[in-house]
Amino acid sequence: MIRIRAWRAPRADAPWVRRTFILACAAAVVTWELTCPPAVHDRLLPRVATCVAFLLIATAVALCIRHCLLGELRRTQEISGAVQRVLLRPLPARLEGLAVAAGQLSASRGAAVGGDLYEAVATPHGVRIVIGDVRGHGIDALGAVAAVLGSFREAAYDEPGLPGVLRRMERALHRHLRERARAEHPAAGGAEPDSPVAEEFVTVLLLEIGPDGEVLALNCGHPWPYRLRGSAEVLAGADPLPPLGAFPLPDDIPVQLRTRLLPGEALFLHTDGAEDARDRAGEYFPLRGALAEAALGPVSPAGLVADVHAALLRHTGGRLADDVALLVLRNDRRRVPAQPGGPAVRRAPTPHGA
Repeated sequence: MIRIRAWRAPRADAPWVRRTFILACAAAVVTWELTCPPAVHDRLLPRVATCVAFLLIATAVALCIRHCLLGELRRTQEISGAVQRVLLRPLPARLEGLAVAAGQLSASRGAAVGGDLYEAVATPHGVRIVIGDVRGHGIDALGAVAAVLGSFREAAYDEPGLPGVLRRMERALHRHLRERARAEHPAAGGAEPDSPVAEEFVTVLLLEIGPDGEVLALNCGHPWPYRLRGSAEVLAGADPLPPLGAFPLPDDIPVQLRTRLLPGEALFLHTDGAEDARDRAGEYFPLRGALAEAALGPVSPAGLVADVHAALLRHTGGRLADDVALLVLRNDRRRVPAQPGGPAVRRAPTPHGA
């Protein structure tokens, strides 16, 4: 079948129509200047008209360029937003009785994503959470972010233990680094080239929260989380492992932190950009003080993320030196009263979190 599309007149506000009109006006003015008799140039009125015409054309060209740049900026922001929704997709407000909120601030001007990563998923093994920080920030770190998050989202469901999840993330990062090194140094062929990419690493904090509130954690060079229950307490476990990509993981990976998150308590996870943020005088951001104040009352995960972000921007004057990612979880699971002769048990809420 042959389809004949009806002819449509071009829109007057189309960019190419405006550019064509401006070029036509400019050609007309230049033609006037080149063909006008010398005697006419000596008259005041033609000289004034020529100057006005040049000014109008220059203004129109500037406005056209500005419009094109604004259009490119809007398209770039749309693409950046799509990338952010794919890489750092919005977390559900509730996961298996846990209230969840997260957010990120990028240190790169105009960028919506950077070198920080986070994710939380409900699996048959419990709610598993990851937060990490790629060495560097901005667009250059997105490849490592995608590799680590992609492997976590798959391994979190498949692996029965956190060590298996961590090993899968390490292998995915190593594959990414090797492929990037070969792409940057094609002369190396199939060999492993000497490249600054080999120095890229990712700090990772991996958590698992069971149905009874038990928290297991593995830490690869990342800041430990805070527990909020009337005060802000750092949950420090055993010495962290090296960041992923810096050194191979050991053969045996024991759980480094084992604790319990009681109903009403909250966990605050963050990247080091939050604690390392400085003001003009070089003073560090008082993160623990801000969390201690928030822990005095009921903790709202979304409100706490927004408040800390706002306080960080005020403290630094809007000039962050590093990306900042925050993730807050609050245990909203209800405690069931103990039965006579038996221990108290906790019951997960209904699916809507009531």
